[in-house]
Amino acid sequence: MLAYYTQQSVITDPGEYAHMYADLPSDIPALCSVTQNALLHIFWIPAYGVELSEERKNEVNIRTVAGMLARIGELNDQPVTVTRTPETRLVGNCRDFTVFLCSMLRHKGIPARARCGFSRYFTPGRYDDHWICEYWNTDEKRWVQVDAQLDSIQIKTLNIDFNPYDVPADKFLNAGKVWQGCRAGDIDPELCGIFQMKGLWFVQGDLVRDCMALNKLEVLPWDSNEIMPGPDQPVSEADYTLLDNVAKLVTAGNESFVELRALYDSTAVLHMPADRKP
Repeated sequence: MLAYYTQQSVITDPGEYAHMYADLPSDIPALCSVTQNALLHIFWIPAYGVELSEERKNEVNIRTVAGMLARIGELNDQPVTVTRTPETRLVGNCRDFTVFLCSMLRHKGIPARARCGFSRYFTPGRYDDHWICEYWNTDEKRWVQVDAQLDSIQIKTLNIDFNPYDVPADKFLNAGKVWQGCRAGDIDPELCGIFQMKGLWFVQGDLVRDCMALNKLEVLPWDSNEIMPGPDQPVSEADYTLLDNVAKLVTAGNESFVELRALYDSTAVLHMPADRKP
């Protein structure tokens, strides 16, 4: 399993731009700083004192890390460790910070994976749509949650009182945990989502995205398929049974890895349509 998450995915592979990873540090805080130096979160642009065109904001649609690095190189052709001003950083979102860090960790031979779920630290009382990175801590033999977008500006603005390099389990919940909480009546699905989009249908979409990410297809946050319904679309009992099983496997820990991979490989509705693959 650890070997699987050490290898790049089609999304995280830097490809011909691997030279931009020259002289990467090895520790997690420093790699997060590199990520924050390369990317600018689309929702936080004003906080960094810059104004960007709508064309620049469309960079958030870049799917692959190779594509990100290509654009980063156009803005500043130096390795990603070289200091960049905010206006020369790639515009991205939480998913992009996550896959960028994941890519660098895998490049360094450290097992890493993206997780799609919900944070408890952006809006009081809500479960906000979010992505974080997990890496395998060899000494402690556990997956550690890291929020790569939380720099000093965001930490101060959000009054973050925990270590962003070891996010507590009650601060970020993967989508499987939230799905189970909603199904059990412990979490109100109307508190789960982003902006005006909320509800069990939203949690369902993130659950499938988390399953894809654990199978190394780190899709865009707005990618969807036939088992990711809109707010008014019915869900069959068969789909509920499948989704409950997915939630069980994505929350079960390392012992479920083989079963999760087998379920993903054998279940077409858990995959993206061919025309939306990288």
